Amino acid sequence: MNTVTTGAVDNLRASLRGQLLQPADAGYDAARTIWNAMIDRRPAYIVRCAGAADVLAAVTFARDHGLRLAVRGGGHNIAGSALCDDGLVIDLSAMRSVRVDPLQRRAWVAGGATLGDFDHEAQAFGLATPLGINSTTGVAGLTLGGGFGWLSRTRGLAVDNLLAADIVTADGKLLHVNASDHPDLFWAIRGGGGNFGVVTSFEFLLHPVGPQVSAGLIVFPHAQAKSVLTQYRDLVDRLPEELTVWAVLRKAPPLPFLPATAHGADMVALAVFSPLPMAELKDALDIMRGFGQPLGEHLGAMPYTAWQQMFDPLLAPGARNYWKSHNFTQLGDEAIDTVVRYAGNLPSPQCEIFLGLLGGRASAPAPDATAYPHRDALYAMNVHTRWENPAEDTPCIAWAREFFRASAPYASGSVYVNFLTQDEGERVVDAYGPNLARLARIKAQYDPDNLFRNNQNIRPAS
Repeated sequence: MNTVTTGAVDNLRASLRGQLLQPADAGYDAARTIWNAMIDRRPAYIVRCAGAADVLAAVTFARDHGLRLAVRGGGHNIAGSALCDDGLVIDLSAMRSVRVDPLQRRAWVAGGATLGDFDHEAQAFGLATPLGINSTTGVAGLTLGGGFGWLSRTRGLAVDNLLAADIVTADGKLLHVNASDHPDLFWAIRGGGGNFGVVTSFEFLLHPVGPQVSAGLIVFPHAQAKSVLTQYRDLVDRLPEELTVWAVLRKAPPLPFLPATAHGADMVALAVFSPLPMAELKDALDIMRGFGQPLGEHLGAMPYTAWQQMFDPLLAPGARNYWKSHNFTQLGDEAIDTVVRYAGNLPSPQCEIFLGLLGGRASAPAPDATAYPHRDALYAMNVHTRWENPAEDTPCIAWAREFFRASAPYASGSVYVNFLTQDEGERVVDAYGPNLARLARIKAQYDPDNLFRNNQNIRPAS
């Protein structure tokens, strides 16, 4: 790192419309706090940007002074890529504007906006695009990694609905990218993560969704998990694209529709979502109810925004989190047995295993249509290990890694890049597969010195 003079810092501060924070400043510790409490890093500078001009100034400052650079959108990334030690953090969290054109069905979303910000504006017009399952997640990080959620079977991934973006590149330029302007860079940011610059604005295609949707849970005891998952697996190929069902295995929260005796007990829940009315789902729901003897259910019409926030209490900031993940193209009996076995031995009450169902429109594009390549993935499994006490780090992480190894023989070998933890840099090849070589060439063109490396890094082609 080059020496940074007081004068240079003063000049940077004077050039900003936003705020520059250093370790001695009030608000510094709050600004370096992110969702995963396991991440404790102390940057030398945090630039809380107010607009693209501040981003340009911060990128130029970091590059010219040889500073490690991190970019914070929602601060939700499991690996903690929003922060770095000793370097400079570009904090976009104040840039949360969302502008919707309901006639053209377009939304322009700033780089610090959350899913909740987006949903609030788009649902005012009964519009949405496929974005995640937790309202506090940042739109930017989710989209740059590919982005899937409850609408992906019906409308594809977030990157399939991205029409254009504004991005600050390593050379200090602000580029507008789309299918015709810098198409190679536009291809790369649709799944290539934060490797290519700082996206200050996204333009999305919107679709009529809601404001009321059909959604809810059917909950079974863990003793029935093998039977439920086997029948779920057999049903998936017959589900319409408009119906998404995820399987979640964890200890039951104190949900009011469950008997008190079930609270805290191991369970398997089918999380059901559809933009269709409940009446059109009756046959499929009756089949799923018949998978076993449910402990309870809560299904019906509800606001789309309410469903998008349904799991927020289980993903609140401040806990310690460690993930492991596999993609599956099929769910064989051995895979189901492994999931059931480990779900019956969770190391803390907050841990869970979920099988996120894809397919449908998410599988329609070719693997090289975007940088995100995993169009054959039918299930994205996330082993979400979560606990409060640092003394539990060792057993919780060990459980996640052991389950990951036990389930690997039945997985496809690929992985969703947004689910990779900070100790999994070697899995970048699994995240990008056949697209990695092209990504490395584009990286060499737009970031040859690898300024944007505080991520699941794609190294520039030599």
